[in-house]
Amino acid sequence: MKINQIFEQKKPVISFEIFPPKRDGDVNTVYKTIDELAKLNPDYISVTYGAAGTERSDDTLLMASMIKQKYKIESLAHLTCVSSSKKDLDDIFDKYEQHDIENILALRGDLNVSHEANSRAFKYASDLIEYIHDTRPFCIGAACYPEGHVEARSRTVDLINLKHKVSKGADFLVTQLFFDNEKFYDFRNEARSLDIDIPITAGIMPVLNRKQIERMVELSGATLPDKFKKILARYEHNPKALQDAGIAYASEQLIDLLSTGVDGVHLYVMNKPEVAKKLVSNIENIVSVLRSSGQ
Repeated sequence: MKINQIFEQKKPVISFEIFPPKRDGDVNTVYKTIDELAKLNPDYISVTYGAAGTERSDDTLLMASMIKQKYKIESLAHLTCVSSSKKDLDDIFDKYEQHDIENILALRGDLNVSHEANSRAFKYASDLIEYIHDTRPFCIGAACYPEGHVEARSRTVDLINLKHKVSKGADFLVTQLFFDNEKFYDFRNEARSLDIDIPITAGIMPVLNRKQIERMVELSGATLPDKFKKILARYEHNPKALQDAGIAYASEQLIDLLSTGVDGVHLYVMNKPEVAKKLVSNIENIVSVLRSSGQ
């Protein structure tokens, strides 16, 4: 099933993100993760675009196909275009269609010095979205940034770029992680004022350790509220306490988001099913009430 159809049938939509193993990683660990996550009955599971190397798309395909075929859960395959030609993408699309993968999260991907703008077939995620929309029947997800993309000149410019993605064929949006719900609400209001009316899913990552969050903040530019900083400062040297506090903080975010009518929540659980279980347990009754009431 296409994910935009899931949004039409129920809200809020609950989803997880997993990532394939690194080249020297144990694939069985990821299989066990999928097995445990499947027991939580998510509406879909997204799979990031593999480790570096020529087999990135095959890693993603393997996981996405397993999620759909074995567990009968819809999958969302991440796809980046920064290093790809049209032929590269067409080959990937053919494989996805052969394995009944119906949903793609279309991303530009991280730039490096080898990616000269004039030599790239696809400069932006919007180019990839347009190409998919014009040539294939996939449901297309796109990324969005409540506090603005780190490369954007301003939040206004970033919203204009987002509007462009939607006009090119994006069917739903998934936000980058954030820790201040007010940032999300401001972003959502601005997006709706620009007639961006497709579903917007809020991406939430529970804090599990300080280095993890510092790295994510460095990459995303996400704001850390004072309340969050106090948690880090108080528990950074006690991993178990920090994990409990991080899950509690994420749960508070989720409850607040659900209470304000968010279209969906996407949980970045870092391949840790025990974290997903705790989060789902904390919101499952709320989700049940919202779905039964049609809100």
